[in-house]
Amino acid sequence: MKKVTVLGSGMVGSAIAIDLSNRFKVTVADKSQDHLAKLIKLGIPTTVTDLSKYENVAQVVSDADLVIGAVPGFMGYQTLKYVIEAGKNVVDISFFPEDAYTLNSKAKAKNLTAIVDMGVAPGMDNFLLGHHVRKMDVTDFKCYVGGLPKLRSHPFQYKAPFSPVDVLEEYTRPARYVENSHLVVKPALTDPEYLEFDGIGTLEAFNTDGLRTIMRNIKAPNMIEKTLRWPGHIDLMRAIIKAGFLDTNKIQIGDVKISPMEFTSHILFDNWRLQPGDLEFTVMRVEIAGNEDGQNVKYTYDVYDETDIATGTSSMARTTGYTATAVASLFLAGMFDEKGIIAPEMLPLNDDIYEYVMNYQLQRKIYYNIKKQVIN
Repeated sequence: MKKVTVLGSGMVGSAIAIDLSNRFKVTVADKSQDHLAKLIKLGIPTTVTDLSKYENVAQVVSDADLVIGAVPGFMGYQTLKYVIEAGKNVVDISFFPEDAYTLNSKAKAKNLTAIVDMGVAPGMDNFLLGHHVRKMDVTDFKCYVGGLPKLRSHPFQYKAPFSPVDVLEEYTRPARYVENSHLVVKPALTDPEYLEFDGIGTLEAFNTDGLRTIMRNIKAPNMIEKTLRWPGHIDLMRAIIKAGFLDTNKIQIGDVKISPMEFTSHILFDNWRLQPGDLEFTVMRVEIAGNEDGQNVKYTYDVYDETDIATGTSSMARTTGYTATAVASLFLAGMFDEKGIIAPEMLPLNDDIYEYVMNYQLQRKIYYNIKKQVIN
């Protein structure tokens, strides 16, 4: 039986470990005994260790056939580097801000596969785009995505399924997109628009820096990613930013120096944390247009997923985690063996890979509804 080591036992890491434990020998490493407790109850082997240290990472992955990186974004790059230095293949979902391709030569030198950003978005949206780039001349790519609470509670109307600091960075990092083959950079939260979704109603979308590796690997003339929230969230976050609550420069308060971002993240942790019993959903719409077999066409992928009440697994854990486990299973089955840093858009080399990942999600009741339109 193949061995998989999962680094990180948060909401998504736990979902990954549980899903893979049905087919592989899984071990999970984290420094939080509380996070590991649920997995211990399920009989999944765990290790309590500090993953910020190379020697600890090297030890826990030493006998793994594949490693899954599911640590918070702020430590994701360093952890990925440690895994590569330890000589292990890896699928990573930590969505760190650093450029993963700076580790490309190191991964290739060790003849390793390191698949990064393999969640729902970034992740599945990239994967879908890569599939269509192989089959058609893509001119336009749009991705709208968000994870939201079903209960709209003011003032934020939001719950963070992961670390608030990772969410807050989406609001402060400049948004990059491609328009008419030119790079455009705007502040996050700009260019709001309203979209309608069946069963949800109206959501507002705004610019965020979600294209990531797509801008390096895909040359379509128009590409953009936007985040979805309940209407009203943009204005509130703009006010918080204008007041300085998300500044990163440290300020002196009495005998303590702290950045407003650190303070705000700490305060919002309890306000935004999903509580037991809180229901949430993930929604994504991916639009890919271009010329296929002499016709102008547009493909639309709509995804809607809710908390699995029976297991308590959040939709964000399901849509993110099961994308990662689909690709992990694909790799362990020997269906993909390219070396170096691999972005999701580079994965669908053939229809078999595309069908495998799509069917894997379907088996877990994550439905990608696909519509094709011919544009006159």
